[in-house]
Amino acid sequence: QVQLVESGGGLVQPGGSLRLSCTASGTIFRFDAMGWYRQAPGKQRDWVATITGGGGANYADSVKGRFTISRDHAKNTVYLQMNSLQPEDTAVYYCRNQVRDYWGQGTQVTVSS
Repeated sequence: QVQLVESGGGLVQPGGSLRLSCTASGTIFRFDAMGWYRQAPGKQRDWVATITGGGGANYADSVKGRFTISRDHAKNTVYLQMNSLQPEDTAVYYCRNQVRDYWGQGTQVTVSS
């Protein structure tokens, strides 16, 4: 049994920053690629970023240069540092084990003044 638990969401003003965390418990696949996705109200779930087991990262064009994905193998945790947030970044953010298709429950990010 694998559990992915996201945290770190909240309300932030435009231009602000948040750091999301996704911690894995249960059977740990330490070198699986992990991803972040987001789903805005009434829209499909979109891919945001992926990090490989070796630390290589890829980003959606919409977040490139503003978001950074990272991981700490010792803590079984993947992070998403989000800077220069804009209202269009408002969504529920999910982490996913890209190899085994495990999903977390999501954490809400709201960007509003």
